[in-house]
Amino acid sequence: MAQFIAHANLLATAWKNGAGSTTEIAVFPRGAGFDDFDWRISLASIARSGAFSVFPGIDRSLCLVSGEGVTLTLDGARRVALNAASPLIRFPGEAAVHADVAALTTDFNVMTRRSRCSHQFERLAAPAELARRGQTTLLFVADGAGVVARGGGQQFKLGRFDALLLDAGDATHWSLDADGGASVFVTDLIT
Repeated sequence: MAQFIAHANLLATAWKNGAGSTTEIAVFPRGAGFDDFDWRISLASIARSGAFSVFPGIDRSLCLVSGEGVTLTLDGARRVALNAASPLIRFPGEAAVHADVAALTTDFNVMTRRSRCSHQFERLAAPAELARRGQTTLLFVADGAGVVARGGGQQFKLGRFDALLLDAGDATHWSLDADGGASVFVTDLIT
């Protein structure tokens, strides 16, 4: 059954190094920690430059949501600038990643344990039609005034940074309506 996740009800956790914070949106299994999740989706706020945590066996997608941007250096060699024109990167959790920021950024973060599942990430401009690709799908409103998601006789109104978690029992086709447009991140989790 679809689960509405209001951003206003989520709590941010400060990083140990003080360089930012993470707001967990959803994790499976519910209540799992960093060592035993199958998948985890969160928002990360990066307040100052520094190293990312290393997550062996994890595949990651990171997409800029707000802020001027962040430059990531992977394994000391590959440099990738995330900005409004190019907001997304996929990388292995084993990579040594250093983030350089000039000002606060917020990033949407998907992590899946390679041995248990995978994920597909898509950015839609609402209004749009959505055909789910996995048994579990998370919709996240990245910007805009809000989105009305309709599918299988259900309807949900999502504001900015709200999410909707859909499971195998939910409809496979959804319509996403938005007055004035909105960006919706769609993450399909495949087991």
